[in-house]
Amino acid sequence: MKIMKKSAAVTLAAALVIVSACSSAKPAEGPQAAGDNAPKDKGAAGAPAAAADPFGKYESTVTINIGKEINPSDKTLPPGDSSENNQYTRYVKEQLNIETKNAWQAATGKDYDQKVNLSIASNDLPDAMIVNDTQLRQMLKAGQLADLTDVFNKYASPAIKSIMNSTQGLAQKAVTFNGKMMAIPNVTTESDMVHIMWIRKDWLDKLGLEPPKTIDDLEKVAKAFVEQDPDGNGKADTIGITGPQSGGLIHANFIAPNNNNYGFDPVFSAYHAYPGFWLKGSDSKAVYGSILPETKQALAKLQDLYKKGLIDKEMSVRKDASEPIKSGKSGIWFGMWWAGYGALGDAIKNDPKANWQAYAVPLDASGEFTPHMGTPSNKFLVVRKGYEHPEAALKMINLLLRDESKLDVKVSLDNYPLRLVYAPMDEMDVTYKMLKEVLAGTKKPEELDLPGYKLLKADAQNVKKVKLEPYDKYDIQYWDPMADLGVWKRMYSTFVGVGALQKPFKKTYSLTYSQTKTMESKWATLDKLEKEAFLKIIMGAAPVDSFDQFVQEWKKQGGDQITAEVDEMAKQ
Repeated sequence: MKIMKKSAAVTLAAALVIVSACSSAKPAEGPQAAGDNAPKDKGAAGAPAAAADPFGKYESTVTINIGKEINPSDKTLPPGDSSENNQYTRYVKEQLNIETKNAWQAATGKDYDQKVNLSIASNDLPDAMIVNDTQLRQMLKAGQLADLTDVFNKYASPAIKSIMNSTQGLAQKAVTFNGKMMAIPNVTTESDMVHIMWIRKDWLDKLGLEPPKTIDDLEKVAKAFVEQDPDGNGKADTIGITGPQSGGLIHANFIAPNNNNYGFDPVFSAYHAYPGFWLKGSDSKAVYGSILPETKQALAKLQDLYKKGLIDKEMSVRKDASEPIKSGKSGIWFGMWWAGYGALGDAIKNDPKANWQAYAVPLDASGEFTPHMGTPSNKFLVVRKGYEHPEAALKMINLLLRDESKLDVKVSLDNYPLRLVYAPMDEMDVTYKMLKEVLAGTKKPEELDLPGYKLLKADAQNVKKVKLEPYDKYDIQYWDPMADLGVWKRMYSTFVGVGALQKPFKKTYSLTYSQTKTMESKWATLDKLEKEAFLKIIMGAAPVDSFDQFVQEWKKQGGDQITAEVDEMAKQ
């Protein structure tokens, strides 16, 4: 491959090393310190007092109407509760005297994005909602956003400020326009950026197979899963590799680089293909990964796997890609470390012996794992211009970060009214290593009340509820999920999912994770062109060589102009 990604990767990787080092060496004020010792607001009805308190309770109820993202597959709410009335909304009311109402709600993914886009286009906005980078810029251009500069300075908790500062300015840069902070950015752990392979190890064992390492290995294992009845029911009803659901992403991209479950990101990266990301070419100029020969090569392989029936035939048609995983019919998928929070929570209830394990594969021709990486901030809390209490939205974010460990984690955090993820970038690596020490007896939970690592102490106190001896083995027989399913989801994800990322691997970063000016008017068309072309190729509705026509169309319809803009941006 002739792409020169190395310098960008090294620069960003160095920044992330500095971030991690700073986060560890100079810990922030902890969630407990941030809230428990702070004076409480005693202002007039419905208004915060002059001395701003990130956790101050309003004397009179403040109502906030939100645009709510709903996970349609979530079954964790107790009977009688709803997305608008549950333990999280009641806690917000109790602690802050903020009443949350759903102005509207939509299913996670395409439906939610469409609803947000409709709200923006019609200027019929809720008081607050979570948006992506594109939507943030659209709202900024339309003059729909409240300036949150003073709100952040006064009301962001010390923990929020510290975690944001740990990104070396990247988080604030993403939301600052003309010196004003127009949204509140999230900060995610680096582990959220890397896509790995989850596989049924009990199926491998039954068929006498080893976990795949290469693309060829992957094909052999998927073929065996499809043809050799690994679930033992005598029917040819098992799926090799699960693909994205209807509206899902074939791969992540520079706008949504993290947390793409069920796409084929690791398959692409095994070919050094990074579709959707901006790379540095052999001439040191920016180039778009989706139009490069490596991507065509990866698409050809995916088409081959699909034609052979090794990828789910209902890919892109299913409403919920997790369904065959939960029902025990799929053997492989690509996704995130936190699978316990997702499909595996139901899969284990349906089949307690389903031994899902995670691996950082497929490897490239040199035997390296070479994933694309993301950005620490890819989701943003926005408040509509004119809303009387913009600080209320931020207070809710403060509260979740401080008190997440106090709440019943069996109820999905998706039900929190306004949720942004906040985590030191090395949070899960530190958690994995510290919990191993707890199990080994070299650390005690009381030693792990580390500022910024909000769940670590509780994790250390809870891990032995679900982890069985021997503590250094992580197959499913060494766990007791039903002892506390909420704890198991996090612990299994940590030991198995994060554990897969503990060996060094080669990281590739995008030159940018933001849009250029021309993207504002042309990117939606180009993105649609790309998604349709790639899906047709994979599913055999178009020949592999149609990729060349796609490249020409992409360049002609604005791609070349946008590439020049990204190149200019990358020089700054």
